[in-house]
Amino acid sequence: MIILDSDILIEIYDKKSMSGEALLKKIEESGDNFYTTTINIQEVLYGLLKYAKQTTYMLQLPTIDYNKEDARLAAELEWKTEIKGRKIDRVDAIIAAIAINHNAKLYTNNKKHFSNIPNLELF
Repeated sequence: MIILDSDILIEIYDKKSMSGEALLKKIEESGDNFYTTTINIQEVLYGLLKYAKQTTYMLQLPTIDYNKEDARLAAELEWKTEIKGRKIDRVDAIIAAIAINHNAKLYTNNKKHFSNIPNLELF
């Protein structure tokens, strides 16, 4: 299972993106099922609304919802990285927790944001 981060979704759906097609091809070639999270949907929808772009296709993506177990793990990840002096953004901690709890690989171009998260497999 692959979870698509917001930056990947933006590139795939941006018709002017040079890398979007290559990113999509990599997903297809993996043979894995892909999803995104409700958190990523919100991030991308905000940008689409801000720039008056179509939002319908985003709402058609298969998603994984944020639950209490994800909240527990996200808080733990955020705290552990903070005490090590490598603070992680709260939204990134939430997305990482969802991926870990679903044994999914996270497909992101922002690998630096997630590099300090133990047990998170990046795609």
